[in-house]
Amino acid sequence: MEVLLIDDHRSVVEGTKMLIESEPDINVTIETDVYYVSDLVRLRKFDVILLDLYMPHINGADLSKIILEHVPDAIILIYSGFEIAPHFNLLMESGVSGFISKTSTREQLIQTIRCAARKEAIIPMQLLKQLRRQEIVVQGDTEHDQTTITQEEDKLLRELAKGKSNKEISKTLMISQRSLEYSLTELFQKLKVSSRVEVIKKAKNLGILPTEDLY
Repeated sequence: MEVLLIDDHRSVVEGTKMLIESEPDINVTIETDVYYVSDLVRLRKFDVILLDLYMPHINGADLSKIILEHVPDAIILIYSGFEIAPHFNLLMESGVSGFISKTSTREQLIQTIRCAARKEAIIPMQLLKQLRRQEIVVQGDTEHDQTTITQEEDKLLRELAKGKSNKEISKTLMISQRSLEYSLTELFQKLKVSSRVEVIKKAKNLGILPTEDLY
């Protein structure tokens, strides 16, 4: 089995390579420079690609999309030491096949890689519960203080976080600018804010948007 490991931390990938290659039937190729990844995946066939979430110049979600443009059937696992839950929807939309934490044991890492190669996925329970989610229910300061964000509002928030204009967002979401304005007004009222800056900040505080810049 051929595995490609992409991570900008040389010490991390060397250690991970040794762990994985303790399995006699798995060979690991390391790449620490994201600019070489496109050529590498075009020239060589990999059964599974392990991809760090945060790297210089590009994040794992965007790099996944680039890889899949060249190799549409690529099996990509996000291999990160950071919490995945806040980025779950974004990563799923980017086409990744699963996730594995850098704190996982050797056995968990090997099992996840082998499952992925068989086109099976191992997903942590808390992430599994988010699959096919139509709404996001965010708990407020009190037991009865809850905010429900629809799937459409979630998409709108993500476009706002990219700094797009109303015209650009309406084109992306395929709605009229008037409908967009109504949606913005309703979203502002729901989150009790009065501006784009405030709504993005509030969404990050509530965990609806990732606090790190993935855009």
